[in-house]
Amino acid sequence: MEQRGCGAWRERRQWVVFMVALVLFWSGASAQIRYSISEELMEGTVVGDIVKDLGIDLSALKDRGFRIVSGSTEPLFQVNQNDGILYVNQKIDREEVCERSSVCLINLKTVLENPLEIHYVAVEVLDVNDHSPSFPETEKRLEMSESALQGTRFQLHAADDPDSGQYSVQQYKLSQNDHFRLEVKDRGDDRKTPILVLQKTLDREALKSHQLILTALDGGKPPRSGEIRITVDVSDVNDNAPVFTKDVYSVLLNENAPLGTTVIQVNATDLDEGSNGEVIYSFANDVQGKVRKRFDLNPKTGEIIVTGVIDYEENKIYELDIQASDKGTAALTTEKSVIIKIVDVNDNAPEIEVTSFANAIPEDSRPGTTVALINVNDLDSGLNGKVLSSISEGVPFTLTPSLQDNMYSVVTKSPLDREKQSEYDLTIVAKDAGQPSLSSVKTISVVVSDVNDNSPEFSLSPYAFYVTENNIPGASVFSVTASDRDLNENALISYHIIRNGGEINKLLSFLNINPENGNVFAQKSFDFETLKTFQFQVVATDSGTPSQSSNVTINVFILDQNDNAPVILYPVSANGSAEGVEEIPRNVNAGRLVTKVRAYDADIGYNGWLLFSLQEVTDHSLFALDRYTGQIRTLRSFTETDEAEHKLVILVKDNGNVSLSATATVIIKVVEPKEAFAASDVKSSVKDEEENSVTFYLIITLGSVSTLFLISIVVLIVMQCSKPTDYSSKYLQDTNNDGTLCHSIQYRSGDKRYMLVGPRMSIGSTIVPGSNGNTLVLPEHRRASGEVRS
Repeated sequence: MEQRGCGAWRERRQWVVFMVALVLFWSGASAQIRYSISEELMEGTVVGDIVKDLGIDLSALKDRGFRIVSGSTEPLFQVNQNDGILYVNQKIDREEVCERSSVCLINLKTVLENPLEIHYVAVEVLDVNDHSPSFPETEKRLEMSESALQGTRFQLHAADDPDSGQYSVQQYKLSQNDHFRLEVKDRGDDRKTPILVLQKTLDREALKSHQLILTALDGGKPPRSGEIRITVDVSDVNDNAPVFTKDVYSVLLNENAPLGTTVIQVNATDLDEGSNGEVIYSFANDVQGKVRKRFDLNPKTGEIIVTGVIDYEENKIYELDIQASDKGTAALTTEKSVIIKIVDVNDNAPEIEVTSFANAIPEDSRPGTTVALINVNDLDSGLNGKVLSSISEGVPFTLTPSLQDNMYSVVTKSPLDREKQSEYDLTIVAKDAGQPSLSSVKTISVVVSDVNDNSPEFSLSPYAFYVTENNIPGASVFSVTASDRDLNENALISYHIIRNGGEINKLLSFLNINPENGNVFAQKSFDFETLKTFQFQVVATDSGTPSQSSNVTINVFILDQNDNAPVILYPVSANGSAEGVEEIPRNVNAGRLVTKVRAYDADIGYNGWLLFSLQEVTDHSLFALDRYTGQIRTLRSFTETDEAEHKLVILVKDNGNVSLSATATVIIKVVEPKEAFAASDVKSSVKDEEENSVTFYLIITLGSVSTLFLISIVVLIVMQCSKPTDYSSKYLQDTNNDGTLCHSIQYRSGDKRYMLVGPRMSIGSTIVPGSNGNTLVLPEHRRASGEVRS
């Protein structure tokens, strides 16, 4: 039905075209004829007899010329000049001459000359089915989205057939398939357009492309055909979300892992292709910033990399939400959690914190007194966080665990003594049980505060001071010093003298002591001849509460000065002057003892050592004076010419630095032997009286020396008992009495030994120039081991 309708339409169309051409032809020409020929005729094929058909006399052709004068296709046809036959000059291809016109009509203009006649000839070239349908290309690739809906139409290129009419393309056929069908749209003028219609939804993941063959058929018998291979590529639609390859991602990571360490690699696949199947990885939006600082995610490979410090003590586990997204226009995303468990490493040394601390502790604190509270903590876990603590050895402190974990008390374990050690540096060591072990050290300084537990101590005990007589009243004569091992007020010392009353109190009434520095002042001068030694006690008291005190015995020895002139004991005249008369027989021999001048000096030592010398004598050849004993002896016998009376002036001088002296006058009368015998009886009685007087003075002197000796012995015994043997050699006593008025006291000071002597000096002693007149330096002997110098 459809083909018959199309043929009728073509016939009507050709008839209309013919009528129009005919009208145009007859409107401008005297005659016109029409021929019909098929295309592809061989050259020389007769088209028609123009002369005959136009009714022209054939004989006239000889005289008149006949030719074709117009038409672009003149080379296609030729006319015979002799008979007027029109024939094909060359093979005619209708499709080439008329292109795609439904009616191919060639108009020729012929001319007869003499006279001029114009005739028009129309030659219609009829189509022959000499072409097969053809498509612009042999293969066609289409892209169709898998999301295309059923009924989606895709217009294809129509096949081309140069033939026309029924020989043009009449129908299309599509190879068998399940997803597509073919529709043909007739556009008229022998144009038909094939349309590909989707009849079943596509799935790229099931089949990526469809191979179709489209065939075009013309109306020839048999029909000619042409075909095209159509490949329908199913374009991907992002209809598949990425899928992770594992259900659970969990990994262990050591803390302090180096930067750049790969923790784990996640992997997701997408069934889509192209950008729809290209997966990129990222952290989910809820991943916190601090986590992002520690981990980085490679968007292409899915590797999670360490980029920050991983600290178990800060966070023991990380849960990271990872997104896998494709690159589709409407990206699809899948999330997966990655569990990263941090493995503890012993990277934290124990921390020692002093939570409570007493900067100072009294030295009288009992053992067990708490000094400080220590908190020891290790941020690691397990054995890495188990801590053992200890304290430095050799200190009177120990660590005591408390009821609370990791708490310790620093307590005293033995009595303290600030005077032995006033400060302790306690080193506390905390060591964990990790491998390798880590430890921490903390040092605290404990100050031992002072308690008044020490009495003042004098630098010497007892003291022995040597004070020269005739000292200036009110001046300091000596000083005592005490020290206290305590501190501050506990070591602030004041001094005072013990005054118990009695005779000693009278003696001490003229002594005062400075309570701050221990300087002792004498309010009056000492007199060696009245007081040679005395003893008293000084008390040193600190300012602590309660106060502590100690006392010391002070032995004071008065040193003699040459303040007494010699006293002539004999001779003594009747009026008490130092003058005497001696009678001697004229017949005495040389060396006869005439008399002896006796003198006494209350000083001792050099100050009391007397020397005798002759100041005046009438005859130096008769008498001689012993400078040490004061004996006057004859040097020769008397002669008749010698005078009967001789006067001798004797100078008695001591050996003080500034010596003092006295003089005595002795009158020697030379008598006959009888007179001398009578006078001797009288003088014997006088001498007895004199001897009694001398004896009295000797008794006083010896009593004083004996008393001084006994006091010295007692003092030395007390000193020997109260001090170590080192001091026993410092105060030595010795007596030396040759029957005259002499005595001595030996003592040591520094590297020298001294002796206080009476009027006579011991044999072998040495005088020290510039020393006190009554002090001798004894030759040094080898000290006993352990002797202490003053």
